[in-house]
Amino acid sequence: MSRLDIKTRDRAQMAVEGLYKDLERRIIASPPGQCPVDMAASFLRLCHAQSCGKCVPCRVGLGQLLNLMDQVLDLGQDPSLDIIPLMERTAEAIRVSADCAIGTEAANMVLRGLKGFKEDYIEHITNHRCTESIQKLKQPVPCVALCPAGVDVPGYSALVYEGRYADAVKLIRKDNPFPTVCALICEHPCEARCKRNLIDAPVNIRGLKRYAVDHCGEVPVPEKMEDTGKSIGIIGGGPSGLSAAFYLAIMGHKVTVYEKRNQLGGMLRYGIPSYRLPRERLQFDIDAILSEGVEVVTGYDINDVKNITELREKHHAVYISIGAHTHKEIGIEGEYSRGVISAVEMLRSIGDNTMPDFKDKAVVVIGGGNVAMDVARTAKRLGAAEVNIVYRRRRDDMTALPDEIEGAIAEGCQLLQLKAPARIQAGKAGDVEALWVKPQIAGGADRSGRPKPVDAQAEEEGIPCQIIISAIGQGIDAKSFEKYGIPVNKGSIKTETSSGIENIPGVFAGGDCVTGPSTVINAIAAGKVAAANIDTYLGYHHAIECDVEIPEAKSLDKKPCGRVELKMRYAGERGCDFEEIEQGMTEEEAKQEAMRCLRCDHFGIGSFKGGRESQW
Repeated sequence: MSRLDIKTRDRAQMAVEGLYKDLERRIIASPPGQCPVDMAASFLRLCHAQSCGKCVPCRVGLGQLLNLMDQVLDLGQDPSLDIIPLMERTAEAIRVSADCAIGTEAANMVLRGLKGFKEDYIEHITNHRCTESIQKLKQPVPCVALCPAGVDVPGYSALVYEGRYADAVKLIRKDNPFPTVCALICEHPCEARCKRNLIDAPVNIRGLKRYAVDHCGEVPVPEKMEDTGKSIGIIGGGPSGLSAAFYLAIMGHKVTVYEKRNQLGGMLRYGIPSYRLPRERLQFDIDAILSEGVEVVTGYDINDVKNITELREKHHAVYISIGAHTHKEIGIEGEYSRGVISAVEMLRSIGDNTMPDFKDKAVVVIGGGNVAMDVARTAKRLGAAEVNIVYRRRRDDMTALPDEIEGAIAEGCQLLQLKAPARIQAGKAGDVEALWVKPQIAGGADRSGRPKPVDAQAEEEGIPCQIIISAIGQGIDAKSFEKYGIPVNKGSIKTETSSGIENIPGVFAGGDCVTGPSTVINAIAAGKVAAANIDTYLGYHHAIECDVEIPEAKSLDKKPCGRVELKMRYAGERGCDFEEIEQGMTEEEAKQEAMRCLRCDHFGIGSFKGGRESQW
């Protein structure tokens, strides 16, 4: 008899591991709008099943919590509200006394739920039903629900499959007047809960949109409705302001956009390099918006209360969408040395076709977001001999998209993780000579869930350089509006959910100046919301709709099929110029990818709970 055996997985273990993968995919594909109490009970049941049964808190305590949750969800039970503090006490007892993380984290999950959706528990206890927001869920299709602008993703995917690309763009424009821009740079939150995850991987939604805009030809904009005689002034010509202008112009209002810069586009033009968003592709969307009769005044700086007062008196309503165009200070010694520039200033000058001279210079970029990756990759294209990206956290904690990080590294940028900027060394003439950094270690998690960097027991390190680019965040210049009486909280304009400003009728605000620096699709959504509510404020209820007929859903093959990824030009080739780096799908790839869509708007819950909004 052998003393030891080689460990092999038996059939049962292999089947269990397959079930775990299936469960993981189901969790990933869990759509928004589900009952949080029911979801919490399901997760708790899974945690209880993982318990070894050694300690009483796990073995008995989690079982008792499950019994209490079942009482809350059971229509035959009639518990009192006293059950909520009982659950809190039980979960807290398990949290502090369980032997291992299974019990502790299961209890933490229950406590977070009791705090985060307590009203859902109360509704189940008192009325034996989900909250009204869950009952009246109008958009059960995950991709549509997770798109801030509510674009009809299954609709235009089906149109791409049918080869009706112009109709696909028309359908997108019903909710988003920047189809080309979003086809190239959107962060595609719509893919996060795609039900295709249940089978293999989410549909490449942005890729399908890109194929549509690449092959649509000239697509006419919607016809304007009858002239209302109302005038709206929009302060800021970025994605939010132009989106509001587009829809308000369609509704028949006279719209004038006041832009501080020489050209429209906001951060789309002055914050995103042309290798990601070619200027002619951006202009295509802007020209379509202006073709609705939107008037533009460039070089208009809202710099005092008088300007704001004049605009308010001139127009029936005003929408503020000034974006976030100021930079945040690094806050270290030597940051005003010659050679230290902000990412915002650098990208702005490039947007006006003024290229900085980085040839044969060593460049250090401070930051870990998409903007940091943009300026690092741009510096390489401008001839920098060396580009180092300094970030105080780990790569896994960076806010930049993984594709952007990988692209920067592939093009020759070096990522220096866990290095916190300490001071900037300058020579006698005041020119930058080096950035000194303090090594960090990943510590306990902060409120965002990311490990908080703390100083390591190591000496400071010097990184020789001639240029330092600060990409640690953007700010909002709202001082003039605050003097006018518009409420400002922590530098951002404070609004109601309707985009209206309390106690100042006719003045609305949205986009980055309200939320802080965010994504283009969030800014577009803010413009859409503002347009609808400004129209209502003016006494109208115009409906924005699209007459495109959506193809009927087919019973397509549900077998696993590989996701089509968009290809890039070779790193050695693309890193030397500002030409577009991404390549669209072929017709074969686009049809295969469109065929992977499960048409949640027609099948399942989407068929009877409002899977599509034909107008807004």
